[in-house]
Amino acid sequence: MDFRVSGLAPEPFRHLYGLTDAELNDHGALRVVADEPAAFPDRIELRDALPGETLLLLNYTHQPASNPYRASHAIFVLEGALRPYDRVGEIPPAMRSRQLSLRSFDAQDMMLDAELVHGSGAEQSILRLLADTRASYIQAHYATRGCYAARIGRA
Repeated sequence: MDFRVSGLAPEPFRHLYGLTDAELNDHGALRVVADEPAAFPDRIELRDALPGETLLLLNYTHQPASNPYRASHAIFVLEGALRPYDRVGEIPPAMRSRQLSLRSFDAQDMMLDAELVHGSGAEQSILRLLADTRASYIQAHYATRGCYAARIGRA
């Protein structure tokens, strides 16, 4: 069985690209400039921003279900990102280099299982979680800060 890792679609964020800081504030968002490598993981392209690149820090509802698992958290979106990461059988470097919390959900968006794993060894955990026939998808979170990272499904 193969798995697919998907970044967020850029469309929900495009209206924020290029806004002034005051306008971003009206949307509850901030513009930040990456000032060190491997510290600002983008959720669209699923890569770390390079020093000097701008990102938007905003709250994102990563689990919109109308059940107890409904959840949102702060995420970074690379300002101007247009092409979401979408690869089969590959863990992107931004995820591979971090500790991950992998959470599997069923078709009713109820959590089935979870596993804490370093991204460099995530493949086996992903395959184990998706082997459960009840699992519809996995949400990966960066374990240290608890932020949503990406969606993982069967390919």
